Amino acid sequence: MPPLAVWLVRHGQSTSNAGLPAVGHGDVPLTPLGLEQARAVARRIDRQPDLLVVSPFLRARQTCGPVQERWPQAPCETWDISELTYLSPERCRGTTAVTRKPMIDAYWDRCDPDYLDGPDAESFGGFMARLRAFNDRLLGLDGGFVVAVGHGQFFRAFMIGLTAGFEATPDWMRRYRATEVATPLANGEIVELSGQALRGNGG
Repeated sequence: MPPLAVWLVRHGQSTSNAGLPAVGHGDVPLTPLGLEQARAVARRIDRQPDLLVVSPFLRARQTCGPVQERWPQAPCETWDISELTYLSPERCRGTTAVTRKPMIDAYWDRCDPDYLDGPDAESFGGFMARLRAFNDRLLGLDGGFVVAVGHGQFFRAFMIGLTAGFEATPDWMRRYRATEVATPLANGEIVELSGQALRGNGG
């Protein structure tokens, strides 16, 4: 049976979220505010998770740290739920959200699930495959309470996929982008899902 409950936790504020220049992708740390948001997340988790799932990216691992400190007996696994890397991190090194905007706009105007921005980026089709894998792994668990600590874009896309399926098409990309821009997950936000929500996936 799938988990009885899954909490999706977006990491705390990172230096990139705060507008500082990019220094990489997976190794972007939390700010002092982000560390406080991580501690607030831990305070909200008022029972021991049966499983902690965390992205390999530093900002997610730092957010998960206080949760592990509060619930040291909870098993923790690293799953490939890292952020959508649709722009080449090397090409973006040293840029800010403002200076990246033309590259971001060009990517979403293209809206091609097979487009690859560079050897260190991923296609949207590859991203969708990771979303399907996350869903399948959750469905394969034997009940319980799961807390997954990761990224806003990944979790927003996952929630769309629970009702729309996980087929990588230009229309899906456009729907996702519109939703993500209109209602992004906040840093430190927790989305609580039931096992029934997982079973409701249409594809």
